[in-house]
Amino acid sequence: MKNIRLKLARVEKDLSQEELAQLVGVSRQTIGLIELGKYNPSLSLCVAICKALSKTLNDLFWEESP
Repeated sequence: MKNIRLKLARVEKDLSQEELAQLVGVSRQTIGLIELGKYNPSLSLCVAICKALSKTLNDLFWEESP
């Protein structure tokens, strides 16, 4: 499942995938794969992304059940 909330939060901060990747210490491709839902990040990477985007884990990574 695509992570639209992550992409929106990144765009709201006016960050490219490359800029976010540099902030959290991963490659641009990793950020792209997370946004596409093709890579499950570790908890430590999730926390780093949340700190960089000023969001909580629930804001970006918790999936609501239907």
